[in-house]
Amino acid sequence: MIAYRDALPADAPALVDLARTSFTETFGHLYRPEDLAAFLAGHTRERWTAELTDPAYAIRIGEAGGQAVAYAKLAPPSLPVEPQGPAIELRQFYLLKPFHGAGHADALMRWVLDTARARGAHELFLSVFVDNHRARRFYERYGFEEIGVYAFMVGSHADEDHLMRLAL
Repeated sequence: MIAYRDALPADAPALVDLARTSFTETFGHLYRPEDLAAFLAGHTRERWTAELTDPAYAIRIGEAGGQAVAYAKLAPPSLPVEPQGPAIELRQFYLLKPFHGAGHADALMRWVLDTARARGAHELFLSVFVDNHRARRFYERYGFEEIGVYAFMVGSHADEDHLMRLAL
């Protein structure tokens, strides 16, 4: 069972570890070690603390057995999109693999959608790696539609991501 709550500045160290672990678990095999290391170096305690104390961000953490195992981060749009009105971006959405397939991602996505609406967003944007078919199917189940492509940088390596949009 995962217990979800709003993340606090004190959660920064756990979120650094979770962000690095979840990205490596999902995508680490795709990159040269130096590109992966450069990307993971961007997940710092200082950066997470700054986001956790910025009211423009909303971050939810999920814990099981006293360990952080899931998180979602909403923030102002940074992707190359043209919002038609108030918008928000789902920057990160991760759940460690042992927790896949048990409805935990649905609970976290309900928070994402409720929070985006409560913040007045009319559109929700995200990007997803083109070969992450599981995530793409998950987002499509919620009504997200592809609107373009995006170069997501991991070190010096450019991945092709699909830009997706959901009208709220």
